[in-house]
Amino acid sequence: MSTESYWATKADEVMDALLTRIPENKLRPRLEPTRRAVELLGDPQKSYRVIHVTGTNGKTTTTRIIERILRELGLRTGRFTSPHLVRLNERMAIDGEPVGDQQLAEVWADIEPILAMVDAELEAAGDTKLTFFEALAVLGFAVFADAPVDVLVLEVGMGGEWDSTNVADGDVAVFTPISIDHAERLGSTIAEIAKTKSGIIKPGAIVVSSAQVPEAMQVLEAKTAEVAERIAVYGRDFEVLDVEPDIAGQRFSVKTLTSDYRDLFLPLHGEYQAENAALAISAVEAFFGVNNRLFDDVLRVALADSTSPGRLQVVSRSPLTILDAAHNPGGAESLARAMKNTFGAPKTVAVISILNDKDARGLLEALNQTAETFVVTQSTSPRAIETHELEKLATEIFGVTRVKSASTPHRALELAKELTAEGGAIVVTGSITLVGDVLKNIQLKADDEEE
Repeated sequence: MSTESYWATKADEVMDALLTRIPENKLRPRLEPTRRAVELLGDPQKSYRVIHVTGTNGKTTTTRIIERILRELGLRTGRFTSPHLVRLNERMAIDGEPVGDQQLAEVWADIEPILAMVDAELEAAGDTKLTFFEALAVLGFAVFADAPVDVLVLEVGMGGEWDSTNVADGDVAVFTPISIDHAERLGSTIAEIAKTKSGIIKPGAIVVSSAQVPEAMQVLEAKTAEVAERIAVYGRDFEVLDVEPDIAGQRFSVKTLTSDYRDLFLPLHGEYQAENAALAISAVEAFFGVNNRLFDDVLRVALADSTSPGRLQVVSRSPLTILDAAHNPGGAESLARAMKNTFGAPKTVAVISILNDKDARGLLEALNQTAETFVVTQSTSPRAIETHELEKLATEIFGVTRVKSASTPHRALELAKELTAEGGAIVVTGSITLVGDVLKNIQLKADDEEE
């Protein structure tokens, strides 16, 4: 076995060990176990500065753009996002690259005894051991301290207040649009969800927020007034001035906390991505101090090099094939707008798999006007709705003639290609795991062709 294969195997073993724990979607509303673990490790999350990002949709893209700007400014960066599309390493990036297999495995070996100690303490107290995400967050903090990084751009796993990432104190708290998602854990109203997410606002922090519905904004402003330094809000303190989509992405201008930046290029599709970029730029300005304008050339290079896999990602032009990890009605509505405004509303076949804890009906209904045909399937996630159940729901909404089914994502994509008219498009959406399955198949096919 080569050295590379050895460490790849060891990294896969880390994922296997995490999977023995309470699953990622079963987050516990508790913070103390994570805090106990990082304290025993010497609080690695305090060894670098932090920009903390929460919200409902757009978190990962905003996190990635913030990190890319910081890196172009010469800082050594960490980026923590979730979930991953293909491999666990994607969640922890150092200077823009997924953590290496060897570093991941070695840091895991270092922290595993501490995790076992905390597990034992929890079980002795009649509680459950560290969950998948609690252990993952501890691993991430340790990886970034080991690197070491200057600043970590940290995306929450779910919510904010009791999310395991919240043992870190962000200099800047960033909020993407807040809507209903994970209602069973975060709350059934926007205000309740906003309250949970506002937990990332720490004393002395600067808050930077997308435009929010009034009930969410009231919560954020109240928490800011209570503990933070100030709040900057999209539409009042910064905004996109104009957007011009093109085949490679979009050109746009923004007004930010310090000044205007004109004719910027972002190789991401969807007008909302320009708003994510405006939020990211303003978050970086807040991090450095709102009187510090970013260098134009630095910003232009960083934005032009920004990526967001699985978010309106074009993987083929013949036929036009788009991967989008929309997994709630809000994300599906953004996808629908992008298909109309950015891609010219082509005749579309949608390949869809949805997880069983999501609002499947709301997601499908949001795409009603976007796709002519729906090919339902089941991703490799154990939480995916079974194909026949999703087919039944889709048929109820769209009628039998608009719905097809396929047993696997690969077969669903092949069927979609057969159904796509000339000049039409394929959209793969509904769950992050489905997008990951399709990306994995594309990578395997590319590897086979190289051989």
